[in-house]
Amino acid sequence: MPDSLPKQAQVRSQITKAQSSSADTELTEAIEQTVRLWRKHHVNYDQSKYVVAQVRKSLQLAAPKTRRRTVDRLDRNEVEKLIQAGYQRNSKYGLLIKTLFYTGTRVEEFIHLRVQDLFFDSDPPQIHITQAKRQSTRYVPILKSLAQELRTHLNGRSNGYVFESNRHTCYCARAVQDIVKEAALAAGIQKHVYPHLLRHSVATILLQSGEVPLDQVQKFLGHLQIGTTQIYAQTSVRALGENYVRALGTPGERE
Repeated sequence: MPDSLPKQAQVRSQITKAQSSSADTELTEAIEQTVRLWRKHHVNYDQSKYVVAQVRKSLQLAAPKTRRRTVDRLDRNEVEKLIQAGYQRNSKYGLLIKTLFYTGTRVEEFIHLRVQDLFFDSDPPQIHITQAKRQSTRYVPILKSLAQELRTHLNGRSNGYVFESNRHTCYCARAVQDIVKEAALAAGIQKHVYPHLLRHSVATILLQSGEVPLDQVQKFLGHLQIGTTQIYAQTSVRALGENYVRALGTPGERE
């Protein structure tokens, strides 16, 4: 009887994974169908919010009473492993992942970064985020070492997108997602890794450092409301608790 338990657990795990995969496939199909329908009717951003609200109302979908107030993130070591895996695959991919992390940009902001948005001679160097959500443009600082890598990457180019495809167009969001995902697999990171997770990670790391106050992280991320940024502070506190237990707890508490 005891010998059968691991097999039963394995079967349950396989069923759960299969169900999860099936749900992901169905959700992807629903998204693709929605995209086609909205394109057909030329639905803009404000209209899309109204459509979603009406669909939720028609389906009687209510928001959960309690929302998760922390976010997943990578720790500093995992970020370094991810970046290194990107470099090992392709130097441009490594630099792409590094820039995505150190700028904290959303993927839609990132893919539209242009050479003229880079200000290498500022102190410190800066990047102007012009394709920001709700048109809240901002400047973000970058490390001098990253600025130098970007200079080398551009090789004297003074226009176009910072990261271009072979056809000299900007990357699509899906391409960036694939680059990050493949680097995470190569790095052996077990978490679900996607571009926005790097934004979560840099925000949490900045707050954990104790060097960057919450209002400055808000500006860095381009949040209009500081309440949106507050979730990273709560995540930082959770990380502190985890580290505290690992450092001081008994073996049983560390599990």
